[in-house]
Amino acid sequence: MGKPTGFKEFPRRVVGYRDVDARSGDYDEVYAEPEVEQLITQAARCMDCGVPFCQSGPGCPIDNLIPEWNDLVYQDRWREALDRLHKTNNFPEFTGRACPAPCEGSCVLGINELPVTIKNIENAIIDRGFAEGWVTPNVPSVRTGKKVAIVGSGPAGLAAAEQLNRAGHEVTVYERADRIGGLLMYGIPNMKLDKTGVVDRRVDVLREAGIRFETNADVGRNIDPKQLMAESDAVLLATGATVPRDLAIPGRELNGVHFAMEFLTAHTKSWLDSKLEDGQFISAAGKRVIVVGGGDTGTDCIGTSVRHGCQELINLELLDRPPADRNERNPWPEWPLILRTDYGHEESARKFGADPRRFAVLSKTFIDDGNGNVAGLRVVDISWSERDGRLQMTEIEGTERVLEADLVLLAMGFTGPESYLADALGIERDARSNYRAEHGPFATSIAGVYAAGDCRRGQSLIVWGINEGRGAARAIDEFLTGTSRLPAPRISMGE
Repeated sequence: MGKPTGFKEFPRRVVGYRDVDARSGDYDEVYAEPEVEQLITQAARCMDCGVPFCQSGPGCPIDNLIPEWNDLVYQDRWREALDRLHKTNNFPEFTGRACPAPCEGSCVLGINELPVTIKNIENAIIDRGFAEGWVTPNVPSVRTGKKVAIVGSGPAGLAAAEQLNRAGHEVTVYERADRIGGLLMYGIPNMKLDKTGVVDRRVDVLREAGIRFETNADVGRNIDPKQLMAESDAVLLATGATVPRDLAIPGRELNGVHFAMEFLTAHTKSWLDSKLEDGQFISAAGKRVIVVGGGDTGTDCIGTSVRHGCQELINLELLDRPPADRNERNPWPEWPLILRTDYGHEESARKFGADPRRFAVLSKTFIDDGNGNVAGLRVVDISWSERDGRLQMTEIEGTERVLEADLVLLAMGFTGPESYLADALGIERDARSNYRAEHGPFATSIAGVYAAGDCRRGQSLIVWGINEGRGAARAIDEFLTGTSRLPAPRISMGE
């Protein structure tokens, strides 16, 4: 695949971000415009390896045919590349922007060189597909008469909806928010995933294919889930893992301490509704901001706070600073646990002159300003050691201090789905509070009710949501018709 000697001739060159000063002043997508010749050259680096780990094992969870569409891009055959991409991935414009790219982490070239720029190439293929008018609705030629209700419109719900619609079933997607997209709409800021130009664009295609969407439809609250079951031949729960992990330390009740999703959701809704003119968001303008927790959500909080015009910004992470390169305990093709500098870190460093991250820091107490507002966070440095095969932390004496803050954002991940829908239906849950359903069958403890995505497996990646949505669609299709031509999903390692 690609040019036989391409990986020897051409160095890795990514499609980077727009100029940091320009992008940090707007909410447009942060990505620079790719050059076609650069993409073709990068596709040439795909090395015709014997076993493409990028699309198997620890690589792509939906088994994207990466070497095949890399080769087609190298040959400048973009329409065919799009067809190969869509065979396995319903929404490459989402994964191409917001997936951490486990495919690149397991690229065979990554053993001793920098991996192929798979994510950039994937994103370019789908964007060109939309620009050229190649992306069209998949309208089924025959309808089965079977009705499927899908609760939740995130990656899992949308993937399942498209697959089931292709099989000819009548699909209705119920979303409790005022816009379709779930995590894609309100969990990720516009500068990383454009809402109108990318998310709504795909939803419009799905709608034209015959999928029905109901917004402000909160199943379990303003819609009776048992009535929904009675009116449907099958129900899929794809509600996500939306209960945030809290920081239960003294002072948590103070004003100015918020979960990251409160901050990001309110911001995105206000921006979409009024370009922030309605003031219906949590503003970081002029404030000293502390973001507790790293990862993508923490980065998004940083980038949003910079755009609001915060006065100071600190990002606290509990674990040690990751190494610059893989160590011997993290070999290829495992996901490389290395230090990554994302768009928000770069923007904060440019504004304030230093990387905002502080590693190996434990939060102890929120400080009250005397009027019920947060004024700071008492922290202490910690050291990590391994005992009996488990990591343990120790506070470092003499390092306790107070970091001043007017706004603290908690970006520490999620613990599972909210309980009210499971309680209303009486669905069994596992030890982590997720809906109990095995990967493959995806069936819950209630006949005809299925679960997929983060509400089943726990907090995970967009690409795993697509995997599970596609898999659940096949299981539901088999339940409704006795057989299915929809593709079977790959099972996660460890399940």
